[in-house]
Amino acid sequence: MVEIGNEWDTLLQEEFEQAYYLQLREFLKAEYKAGPVYPPMRDIFNALKYTSYSDVKIVILGQDPYHGPGQAHGMCFSVRPGVPMPPSLQNIFKELHDDIGIFTPPTGYLVPWAREGVLLMNTVLTVRDGQPNSHKNQGWERLTDRVISLLGQREQPIVFLLWGSHARKKKELITAPQHLILECAHPSPLSAHRGFFGCQHFSQANQFLYDHGIEPVDWNVVNSKPENG
Repeated sequence: MVEIGNEWDTLLQEEFEQAYYLQLREFLKAEYKAGPVYPPMRDIFNALKYTSYSDVKIVILGQDPYHGPGQAHGMCFSVRPGVPMPPSLQNIFKELHDDIGIFTPPTGYLVPWAREGVLLMNTVLTVRDGQPNSHKNQGWERLTDRVISLLGQREQPIVFLLWGSHARKKKELITAPQHLILECAHPSPLSAHRGFFGCQHFSQANQFLYDHGIEPVDWNVVNSKPENG
């Protein structure tokens, strides 16, 4: 069974024993065998592996993994070192620069953010090569909804950054008043000009954390602490 290696193992144990998840496992076995499927099997749960439940300060939700070779590694918007930065991620760094002056890093590898407490989770964790949304409605949404609900129940405040209509639909899972929900358009080139640019979510999130006695996220850590895959 799944072994994430932190608090999520206990929190999600019942989910991993549910019939829907067992069916999802069988589906994935067949899909990976037929292949290619992204990310590599060992990377599917990287978002949860790198950011344990108690460490989450900010949640950024994606939809499903990048569907090109070598891009996806289990964290939304992130790509491995050496992989060209996708347009949505380029726009994220453009907004970061305009908001708080951070320059675009040499790599789109966002693991340093995850270590800072930014949960970078897609709502569907796998995808077929070249076929976006090919693994939706197979069970992943039920699991990731549970992750969002568990975070929503946490006493310590969290900032949820909901970019685009898909992420914004998850707002109904976050009902506790101590959390901050920030919504805007998706950073995709198709929609970034409709409200993502100028949203100032990064500075707002850090101000909220600071106001609640939580160490703000060092968004510039991707420049100061480059990591390798």
